[in-house]
Amino acid sequence: MWDTIIIEPMTNLLLWIYDALGHGPHMFGLAIILFTIAIRAITWPLNASQVKGAQAMQELQNDKDWQDIQKKYAKDKEKLAQEQMRIYKEKGINPFASCLPTLIQFPIIIGLYQSIIRALSATPFDMLKLARTAYPFQNVEGIIPLNSTFLWMDLGRPESVQVFGFALPTLAIIVALTTYVQSKLTIPTSTNPNDQSAMMSAQMSIMMPLMLGWFALTFASGIAVYFIASNILGIVQYAATGRANWRNLLPGGNKQPQKSSSKK
Repeated sequence: MWDTIIIEPMTNLLLWIYDALGHGPHMFGLAIILFTIAIRAITWPLNASQVKGAQAMQELQNDKDWQDIQKKYAKDKEKLAQEQMRIYKEKGINPFASCLPTLIQFPIIIGLYQSIIRALSATPFDMLKLARTAYPFQNVEGIIPLNSTFLWMDLGRPESVQVFGFALPTLAIIVALTTYVQSKLTIPTSTNPNDQSAMMSAQMSIMMPLMLGWFALTFASGIAVYFIASNILGIVQYAATGRANWRNLLPGGNKQPQKSSSKK
């Protein structure tokens, strides 16, 4: 079932794009980037939901009822969580809407990894398995084995650049940075340091870059190419809505400035 629904369609889409590009050097890397654009287009409704959810959460920060419960139950985390869920329900807000597209990516990541490994078949048995995976319309004889080179990378292996004798995980660093930027741009401005939803978003903005960076460091570099392309497209898409919170990229930028009161 997994192969039929996920692996085979992804593998065949990659093969088709690779064949259409001319299946020469660097073409499989371009195929992954174009594949990423296709995935972003398909999942655009989810991304739009993420934008809408982030906007709703930001507007909620200025709601009087929301601010009141933050102050009233600042020391009672359980009661605060209950009251927050009540307000979410009353206003029709899904607090996890901004996280859903990221979670949806995990089956895609797993499927893409397996598709890349299958496409970059290295042994006769793997090539036979790939040929059986390919749909009838594919030009199997003309594209197998695939050329796995892209820029300085072998897309079927983890990437690292030798600098002064040390292996520098360039792609893993770029993946972590672009993931961090994308997650921080979607975090709503917080008016209360005890806001649990803001705290959860802040934790996710640290955990996701580390997790995806580790994936990029450990797995085939083709996965890292997908991560980077997906993150950059996500940043561009979100910035195009005009709701990107660029202040969040600065230390303390997710806090709204306190209004100073003057004494008479």
